[in-house]
Amino acid sequence: MALGWSFLKIFFLVLALECSTTHVHGGRAPAFFDVTSYGAVADGKTDNTIAFSRAWREACMWKGKSRVVIPKGTYMLDSVIFRGPCNGPIMFIIKGILKASTDPHMFFIDHWIGFQYIDGLVVKGGGSLDGQGPSGWPYNDCFSNPNCKPLPVSMRFDFVTNSRVHHLRSINSKNSHFNLFACNNVNMSHIRISAPEGSPNTDGIHIGSSTNIRITRSIIGTGDDCISMVSGSQDIHIAGVSCGPGHGISVGSLGKSPKEFVTGITVKNCTFRGTQNGVRIKTWAPSLASVASNFMFQNIFMDNVNNPIIIDQQYCPKPFCKDDDSKVEISNVTFRNIWGSSSSKVAVSLQCSGIVPCQNIKLVNINLSYNGPQGPPSTSSCSNVRGQSFGRQIPSSCI
Repeated sequence: MALGWSFLKIFFLVLALECSTTHVHGGRAPAFFDVTSYGAVADGKTDNTIAFSRAWREACMWKGKSRVVIPKGTYMLDSVIFRGPCNGPIMFIIKGILKASTDPHMFFIDHWIGFQYIDGLVVKGGGSLDGQGPSGWPYNDCFSNPNCKPLPVSMRFDFVTNSRVHHLRSINSKNSHFNLFACNNVNMSHIRISAPEGSPNTDGIHIGSSTNIRITRSIIGTGDDCISMVSGSQDIHIAGVSCGPGHGISVGSLGKSPKEFVTGITVKNCTFRGTQNGVRIKTWAPSLASVASNFMFQNIFMDNVNNPIIIDQQYCPKPFCKDDDSKVEISNVTFRNIWGSSSSKVAVSLQCSGIVPCQNIKLVNINLSYNGPQGPPSTSSCSNVRGQSFGRQIPSSCI
């Protein structure tokens, strides 16, 4: 009996050691780094930049899973960058409200909150970013000043890979709400973005030089593009996004720099309400040689949208533009199952370059009525377009 009991004790001891080894190296519980433990104060007035930075630094150095936690409350935060690489997967959990500075001396920088050089980042929590945009918008003179200084983006991701951003709200950014640069394999979902229709340059999500980006199940209402994709955007998937107010979902503008490209864009199952544009491709004129190809815009509802479907290769929103052609080559673009109402008579406008006409443009099952005073129905307008139309076409196809 004693021998049997000794055997059982040894068996359970070995089992415990094996479990302990698994716990340490494979299933180790995450370590939590609460910013209030580092001196953060949720009074809406105290600058918490140092406390947040200390919490991040220790979490990033932790050899295992780590969690930076911002509890409920209102935290004032100046410009800060959270840099990697980190020693393990890291979460940044925002449960409270983060408020940006209203001090003009803090405005002219490209970020408010930045994440750089991180693999396996998760930003979530159900909290909010309050960019306090009304304090900065009067300083935005970029429409008339080509040398204007940028206002801060609320949250930037630079060189971030294999990461997720979800269940966050951003309000009243001074510049773009979110910016992704040189990122790969980033999923954004359940994002709520809001800023007034007249707020300048407040893109919802701005993407450049990034690949394999997914944006889903989000609500965006802002003063500029709901989502914008500029040079280097590749394999971008957008689905289940509600846009309005705003300038729509845009590719471009392209052609300001040489050899720009955007390719592999899918926008589907989205809704646009009262926006300036719906789905748009825009290139500068004149422009340098660039490429935009392989786009699919599918299953999209337009509710009183000014330009539901638009390719604009004469884009120049500033004064004193030159009357010249764009050199951006646009090809393999499909607009499929797009329906609803246009607030302008021209519901489909495809204005392509005279020197590099658009190639393989397809209109498939388009049903866009004019939502204005009684009179002529909606129309389409095409220039320098090579393509085909299929199925129902309201307005009558111009291809």
